[in-house]
Amino acid sequence: MTVYAYKGFDARGKPISGLRDAESPRALRQHLRKDGVMINQVTENTQAPSAGGKVAKSRGRVSAQELAMSTRQLATLVGAAIPLVDALAALADQVEHPALRATIAQIRQRVNEGAALGDAMAEHPRIFNTLFVNMIRAGETSGALDIVLNRLSDFTENQAKLQQKIIGTMFYPIIMIGMAFGVVGILMTFVIPKITRLFESQKAALPLPTMVLIGLSNFIKDYWWLAILMVFGAVTWVRRYYATPKGRERIDARLLHVPIFGELIRMLAVTRFSRTLATLLSSSVPLLTAFDIVKSIITNKTLAAAIEDARSAIQQGESIAAPLKRSGEFPPIVTHMIAVGEKSGQLEDMLFKIADAYDAQVDARLIALTSILEPLIIVIMGLVVGFIVFSIMLPMLQLSSFAK
Repeated sequence: MTVYAYKGFDARGKPISGLRDAESPRALRQHLRKDGVMINQVTENTQAPSAGGKVAKSRGRVSAQELAMSTRQLATLVGAAIPLVDALAALADQVEHPALRATIAQIRQRVNEGAALGDAMAEHPRIFNTLFVNMIRAGETSGALDIVLNRLSDFTENQAKLQQKIIGTMFYPIIMIGMAFGVVGILMTFVIPKITRLFESQKAALPLPTMVLIGLSNFIKDYWWLAILMVFGAVTWVRRYYATPKGRERIDARLLHVPIFGELIRMLAVTRFSRTLATLLSSSVPLLTAFDIVKSIITNKTLAAAIEDARSAIQQGESIAAPLKRSGEFPPIVTHMIAVGEKSGQLEDMLFKIADAYDAQVDARLIALTSILEPLIIVIMGLVVGFIVFSIMLPMLQLSSFAK
């Protein structure tokens, strides 16, 4: 069967569109007419697999929330003993995101042709990452696909919530910093030059703070493009250096020791490591494969190298906790809890507890960071504005005293 995209009107006259597989456009029209849908446009889905078995890459960004919602809906359908092909067809009709809807239609067609669900999802790496695909494969092998889908949905939702917390925490300080730069820029380029001309007309000796302020104003007014070019050049150089293996290793290692932020980066990595590993192991993914997947989602190269070393040690027969402790990159309480979980046979539960505990610590650290940044930005803004006001008022007070 071929996947078709259609547009039309339902029984109430409301515009409707979607994807549906059928033997021909005529068969599709007849089928949808029974559901009260009148079609005025039918086109073959250009993103569908070709005869050679190649699949067009999915276009469009799919958010973690949309993916989590669709995963949970599929888990509900599969858990209700609905055949997988029918469940995917129902999900394709339900999803509103165009790229995700088209992708699910492609996956349904591949599954209908005999492919495994994990293999079909692996053909769309922009939407379904390695972790997602391996867990689906493990769920298919163990016969617990609905359970794995629910775990994937929980995991994706937790990652989305964590990302929203970080963005929400940093949004207000970034806005304040942007406003501060805007206000200072306006003062330096428009207000200060007018006051400078007033001072020059008096031909009086200016105090040092005023001369510094005038110099800064002239530099910003005349060489603002140079400042932007310098910032752009510095950012470009750092990005290119970070793109090299040596540069990324050095920067990632130093980031972990930056005051306040370094500890937060480590906490976030520990949370992602623990929750991902627990989710994979509870879904029957082999331990070494799980470590490969976890290493790929840890963005800090220093921590990723520690996980890779631990994987090699585990392959040689060591426990999980020992090489992680030996690396010195994981907090002692984490390695201790992992060791206890290994001895008690409850490693997955212990990893989930570690992730929950560090989630709470990340929340507390983000709240503390916000409480520190907001007054700090206000104090810095006050000092800058105070310096500008002082530099302007000082010569005015001198001129008034001379006039008397």
